[in-house]
Amino acid sequence: MDRPDFEQGVIIPAISTASSTAAIRSLGRKDIKTVVISEHDSPPGVRSKYCDVQIPVPDPTEDLPGYEQALRVLARRPDVETILPFREADIYILSKNKSYFAEHLGTVWPSLETLNKVQDRIQLRDAAIAANVALPKTTTLDNWTDWKTPAVTKPRYTVHAPEYNEEFTCPHPESGSTTYLPPDIEPDTEKIISEMGHIPIIQEYIPTTDEYGFFAQYDEGEPVATFQHRQHRGWKYAGGPSAYRESVSIPALERAGRALLDELDWDGVAMVEFLRDPETDEFKLMEINPRFWSSLPFTVQAGVDFPFMYYQQATETEIPSQRPYKAGIGGHLLRGEALHLYSILREDSPLVERPSFAGAARDIALSLVTQPRFDYASRDDPGPFVAEVANTLNSLQPKYRKQSAIEPETTDIKETENTRTRAAVARVFSWLYQ
Repeated sequence: MDRPDFEQGVIIPAISTASSTAAIRSLGRKDIKTVVISEHDSPPGVRSKYCDVQIPVPDPTEDLPGYEQALRVLARRPDVETILPFREADIYILSKNKSYFAEHLGTVWPSLETLNKVQDRIQLRDAAIAANVALPKTTTLDNWTDWKTPAVTKPRYTVHAPEYNEEFTCPHPESGSTTYLPPDIEPDTEKIISEMGHIPIIQEYIPTTDEYGFFAQYDEGEPVATFQHRQHRGWKYAGGPSAYRESVSIPALERAGRALLDELDWDGVAMVEFLRDPETDEFKLMEINPRFWSSLPFTVQAGVDFPFMYYQQATETEIPSQRPYKAGIGGHLLRGEALHLYSILREDSPLVERPSFAGAARDIALSLVTQPRFDYASRDDPGPFVAEVANTLNSLQPKYRKQSAIEPETTDIKETENTRTRAAVARVFSWLYQ
């Protein structure tokens, strides 16, 4: 089917998660031009029939200033009306340059001052306290003394930005990860700080995998639309990004999410992550993703089309009042389901009991039949799903290809899996994708 000629459109960074594919499909199906940018050869989104233009850009994890300059140049295109953020680097660049972008397109995102309160988890803690939103005991690692209690460490900053900390002279996205600390063992804090490149935060561990997401779009402090889901399975049995989730509508979750975003006087989209404390039944804040989230395809399938509302807000088009979405429906990321099973087979968590593999496989199979909604698989647009399967299998190999802004090149990456492990993972993927 031939697409019509376009005059105006949006820039969508095509990343390795399904969120960008969901945005390409959402806007493309409404005949809005999609200018898709990526540092990769073949991210799933560019295989969509709704991808109108593909433009190579520098990799923000390797050259954040170069990526920033590319966005500034692309914003001057007369056919671009806004830019959608999918990574911490995206929203940092957009907020940092908000006054510049405002001269060329619609800016549906917060100021850098507001973003700092989210990308700095200590400032986020302070905002939660001011909003009377529950959260685990949180401080910087150098101030923690209670080693008898299980805890979690994670980077304080999601972007190493000189505007956030003068010690960061070269801005780049944070690459540190979450580490679980078992009780009664004092870790080597100096080593952790050295590996992080700054003093990270440490939080009291909440003994549950009962995770919830509150999703919202705000217009200068006022909510435009909201959505909620409960995560039933993550990429790992201990949690992580969403593999299978169910739509919910819980008043207490709505109050907590809105109270925090109201306190921040938020502008744009955000996902607020909570854990439900099994002892107090409180929703306790984990973090805010100040951008589109990885489970965005399910949000759209459930009836809340955030990418289109984002476009409407950017173009100052009236957005109709939100209709109630359907609670109790579920959706899957098939790769995430495979990774969940793999984590049961191959990984250990010091704080979470390993579930039964047979039980998890049975639960996955049942939910695939009863809730057949998938982040990539689409009858009318199969290209992204095919690319996702190919990329997944290729990722099991010791090399991959990445495209620079000038020409393709082959880059070696460290091989982290032995041959037997790669073969085992490939069998899991083959089972799920057959």
